[in-house]
Amino acid sequence: MDNLKHKFGDYLLSEKHYSRHTVEAYLNDLGFFESFLAAEFDDSDLVRVAYSQIRAWIVSLSDDGLSNASINRKISSLKSFYTFLLKTKQIDSSPLLKHKALKSPKKLQIPFSEQELDLVLNQLQFTDDFDGIRNKLIIDLFYTAGIRRAELIGLKVQHVDLSANTLKVLGKRNKERIIPILPVVAQQIKKYLSERAQLQSITDSEHFFLLLKGVKLSNSFVYRLINDYFSNVSEKVKRSPHILRHTFATHLLNHGADINSVKELLGHSSLASTQVYTHSSLAELKKVYGSAHPRNQQ
Repeated sequence: MDNLKHKFGDYLLSEKHYSRHTVEAYLNDLGFFESFLAAEFDDSDLVRVAYSQIRAWIVSLSDDGLSNASINRKISSLKSFYTFLLKTKQIDSSPLLKHKALKSPKKLQIPFSEQELDLVLNQLQFTDDFDGIRNKLIIDLFYTAGIRRAELIGLKVQHVDLSANTLKVLGKRNKERIIPILPVVAQQIKKYLSERAQLQSITDSEHFFLLLKGVKLSNSFVYRLINDYFSNVSEKVKRSPHILRHTFATHLLNHGADINSVKELLGHSSLASTQVYTHSSLAELKKVYGSAHPRNQQ
């Protein structure tokens, strides 16, 4: 079983490109489940598992006081493991095939403030080389275009049109949308492309954003980049590419942008998805309302 878990870890690292920290967490979850099976069913074989056994573990975790979100994360580790077993033809079907995640209350995402964005983009020192120029452009594109992490990573060179100052991104369900580029960002793009053209070896010429070794970015790289830079200016618990997308929408709404226009820029299929961002802008509206309405001056 240890050999199987080792192969699973290699699969997460090499094929899924998970960070070592994430792989370690997944393997720990597997270990805890394995111990539970041994204690409760006198059988620690992870391959021949029934959903009833997984369900018993879920009940046990809940009884121990774990939140639904924490339990869902552990079950996600099991799902990945049984997906791996399916791919390697060690099982015919996953015991989690019909499992539904436990419901968790949605946490309100807190956007970065305009001051925090100013500190990162205008006060922090970015190195004047390929890495520094690329990193600043990534942050600015998240903030000024509101694109998703997958959209940024998947952006192609041919989809950046500097003559029209637009980006063409491929969103969810392969839905394309055109996003305008601000002039200040267009200048950064030109600078980045100049540095990109001087890379010694480019093995992936199609993708717009590359690592110094000439390959496209990974999910974990982009997440770490945003977290690292914003940890210098913000004490917020969540510092991620999605928070920058959230910040893009919130700041636009705070400054009077029409919610339908923001919906189109974000690539949402329904207005309900965009309305999530109005919760943050409501606080700003209340502040303006309280300071501006004549009845509050009496």
